[in-house]
Amino acid sequence: MTVKWAKRIEELPPYLFAEIDTKKQEMKAKGVDIIDLGIGDPDIPTPQNIIDALKKAAQDPSNHRYPSYEGMLSFREAAANWYKERFGVKLDPKTEVVTLIGSKEGIAHTPLAFVDPGDVVLVPDPGYPVYSVATSFAGGVSYQMPLLKENDFLPDLDTIPEDIRKRAKLMFINYPNNPTSAVTDKGFFKEVVDFASKYNILVCHDAAYTEVAFDGFSPPSFLEVDGTEGVGIEFHSLSKTFNMTGWRLGFAAGNKRAISGLGKVKTNIDSGVFQAVQCAGIEGLKNYSLGMADRMKIYEERRNLFCKGLDEIGIKYNTPKATFYVWFEVPEGYSSKDFTSKLLAEAGIVVTPGNGFGKYGEGYIRVSITIGTERLAEAVKRLKNLRV
Repeated sequence: MTVKWAKRIEELPPYLFAEIDTKKQEMKAKGVDIIDLGIGDPDIPTPQNIIDALKKAAQDPSNHRYPSYEGMLSFREAAANWYKERFGVKLDPKTEVVTLIGSKEGIAHTPLAFVDPGDVVLVPDPGYPVYSVATSFAGGVSYQMPLLKENDFLPDLDTIPEDIRKRAKLMFINYPNNPTSAVTDKGFFKEVVDFASKYNILVCHDAAYTEVAFDGFSPPSFLEVDGTEGVGIEFHSLSKTFNMTGWRLGFAAGNKRAISGLGKVKTNIDSGVFQAVQCAGIEGLKNYSLGMADRMKIYEERRNLFCKGLDEIGIKYNTPKATFYVWFEVPEGYSSKDFTSKLLAEAGIVVTPGNGFGKYGEGYIRVSITIGTERLAEAVKRLKNLRV
């Protein structure tokens, strides 16, 4: 028997980070000392108070049964309270918040709730690959919105053709941005709200990095802007905020009808998040600021170390005000893929080529600073010794 893949799987390119991991393992097998600056996976441990909350909740037999599909009300209340404290946004935890198995899961399921075959989804390019893949799985068509340096890596809504605007059902945006580390303000969000309201487009803001910021900058929430309650939802993850990538816990908040639609998809596909993990999430959200400044200081010191190295080498970049990524331009004469291969082969450094995030990422490299200072300094040293 021959197992035939569906076209939606057959036509998929290799998942970017899985491909990078394969190449990394190949080099390790050859005995190469690899420094991995590829995947944004925080190396700082999850705060102890969150771990202790998990231990306690895991010992409670009532948490061993199926959780509710939309998530524990107490977790959604904690999320709503956090929104009120952090952004001044008031949410109804019963109807405007849904628990997710990490924000990636919610983002991936969203097009299934709102996109019919042939519908257009506006997707940033470069951008998180899941936006386009999820659109494809739902039968939708991705329309790439270029994020260009000359426009501060913001999409130019005026360049979107009228026929595309009328066919569009969803728009994905993401600030602070992965991979470019660009940030924005409420002025841009207001432009998006006005655009979406005019063309009846649901805006999905991926806000996974709002809590990883430096230099006194405090990234805004899309939901802070008047009118967003009618057109948008926002995805938050506890992964980056509390170094909980492996815990798989997040939530979506915003428009009631949209939250209900996403919840309906989840009801038919998954069985919710282990309640003990949600209890741990409650602890994190209630004590949000505990240790936060110390964690951000670590990332800021790493950013400064790496960017100083780029300055000394003469590589161009924009200093990140948020995220734990540095998005730099490849040296003249190289493509993103070529320079990525050179770094791995000649310096033992794993990075992510910009074109892996879309065609407008060509000419760039994304580096993650989620490794210790000593290893990061070694990576800078190897970069300086690289002949380009």
